[in-house]
Amino acid sequence: MGFKKLEAWDMPGNPFEMIEHQAALFTAGTKEHFNTMTIGWGLMGDLWNVPAFTAYVRPSRYTWQFAEENDCFTVSFFGTPRPQALAVLGSKSGRDMDKIHQSGLTPVELEGQVAFEEAQVVLICKKIYVDDLKPEKIPQQWKDKFYGDGDYHRIYTGQVLSVYVKE
Repeated sequence: MGFKKLEAWDMPGNPFEMIEHQAALFTAGTKEHFNTMTIGWGLMGDLWNVPAFTAYVRPSRYTWQFAEENDCFTVSFFGTPRPQALAVLGSKSGRDMDKIHQSGLTPVELEGQVAFEEAQVVLICKKIYVDDLKPEKIPQQWKDKFYGDGDYHRIYTGQVLSVYVKE
C-alpha cells in the first residue's frame, strides 16, 4: 500500500483532532541515520502565507540533534486509536536501542525524508523558524505542570511542502 501526494492546502482532516487525538511521530534525519519521537503537541496553520506545522522538541531528546542538523522533518499521523508501537517510540531513546525495529514500524522515504508506511497522513516540512521557549513568558501553572525539570522545548516551525495520504 502506498501514498498519494497532495498539496498542503488539500490535506484532509481536522488539525485540532489530528494533533490532540491521533498518534503522531516527529522524525528528522536521513534514511541511513534518523530518529523519531512521539509528539502530543503541535500547531498547524498559515504562517507568512505558507502552510506550516510547529513542533516542540526538548533538547534532552535524542531526536533534537537530528532536528538541529537537518533542514527538514516529517510529521506522521497514524489515526485512532493510538498504535501501541508509538508507546515504544515515545518512552525509549534511540541513543540506547534500535527503537524503530522494536516498534515494528516500517520506515519509508518520501522526498528524501523519513516517514512510516503505517501512517495515514504524512507532512513533509522544511524548517523556516526555530526558537527556544522563553521560560519568563510561560504562565506559572504550565511551568509547574510541564517544566519542573527546566527542560524547555525548542520550537521548530516548518513550511509544509507536501502532504501524503494513505491510498
